[in-house]
Amino acid sequence: MIRDITIGQYYASDSVIHRLDPRVKIMVTLVYIISLFLFDDFMGYAVAVGFFFLAVVLSKVPFSYIVKGLKPIIFMLVFTGFLNLFWTPGKVFFSIGFLQLTYEGVKKAIFISLRLIFLILGSSLMTLTTTPNQLTDGIEKLLRPLNHIRVPVHELALMMSIALRFIPILVEETDKIMKAQTARGADFESGNVIQRIRNMLPILVPLFVSAIRRANELALAMDARCYHGGKGRTKMHPLQYKKRDLAAYGVCVCYVVLLTVVVKISPF
Repeated sequence: MIRDITIGQYYASDSVIHRLDPRVKIMVTLVYIISLFLFDDFMGYAVAVGFFFLAVVLSKVPFSYIVKGLKPIIFMLVFTGFLNLFWTPGKVFFSIGFLQLTYEGVKKAIFISLRLIFLILGSSLMTLTTTPNQLTDGIEKLLRPLNHIRVPVHELALMMSIALRFIPILVEETDKIMKAQTARGADFESGNVIQRIRNMLPILVPLFVSAIRRANELALAMDARCYHGGKGRTKMHPLQYKKRDLAAYGVCVCYVVLLTVVVKISPF
């Protein structure tokens, strides 16, 4: 399950989505995530799901590869759905003791689960089609106006990019440590919740040490290459909008307009 985390990984391909400007992908992803919280009906989710699958087809990333990122949050989805199923007031149609299942609870549980699922899938699709360097450049360009109020935009973008880049590295390191500890007789599956948390300590300590070591090596490598911040630095591949980027913005606007119209006329 540890290796199923896809956020931060890059899937190499030569698709339309991969060739888009990173600023376009960041903005469209933000619009998509925000839109998931602006409606609460089946027709709205149908439009959002259709828009996501259109992006998946254009990206040429296997859908099974994207869905792998949901495995680590299955417990959270089940727990959230359970809470909304039995603790949402409304018209009761089934009850077991003090637990009451309501129509409103079923509807709310479905919508919140869909919201969480497509929030993760949308974010994963952006990171799978954008390299960390492109993300850094895109975030820095989008936040550049904040330089006027002395916000260290370049440093913030660099930190976010390094954090995303280190996610798959630390996931792989965790998997190796778990296999090594299992070979030495450690048990991470049996016992109650407290025992399982206690059994995770042999993983956390070497992982923490490894993360510090990698961070120190990265800092030394950046220092050896005379890195001194973003001021005065030039870009090997400066970002420039092209026709396909403007077309992508147009598709995003059409999505927002269609979603607004559908939600207003939807009877559900």
